[in-house]
Amino acid sequence: QVQLAESGGGLVQAGDSLRLSCAASGRTFSSYVMGWFRQAPGKEREFVAAISRGGGSTYYADSVKGRFTISRDNAKNTVSLQMNSLNPEDTAVYYCAAETTIVLHTSPREYDYWGQGTQVTVSS
Repeated sequence: QVQLAESGGGLVQAGDSLRLSCAASGRTFSSYVMGWFRQAPGKEREFVAAISRGGGSTYYADSVKGRFTISRDNAKNTVSLQMNSLNPEDTAVYYCAAETTIVLHTSPREYDYWGQGTQVTVSS
């Protein structure tokens, strides 16, 4: 089992950057595929990015490709999401999640563990 805690959210202006972090408990962090999801008010939770257990493979939603970068540090049990060129459509609660398979799934149903989320608000 793993416990996840996000940090780094906040209020920024369009065009700004923000870096989210997710700290994981437990000694088996490197055995999980990690993902970032987001949920805006009134909308379903949507996939943002995922990274393989070793960090060598990543996958992004089309809406963030080229602007966001997911990374992980297995020695520090952390996964991060660097977000550049933010726009108001990126406003949402951002969640990190962990899954026990080796596939970089995009469906939230495939993820087993979730953090509490961190709010990101982008003003125009």
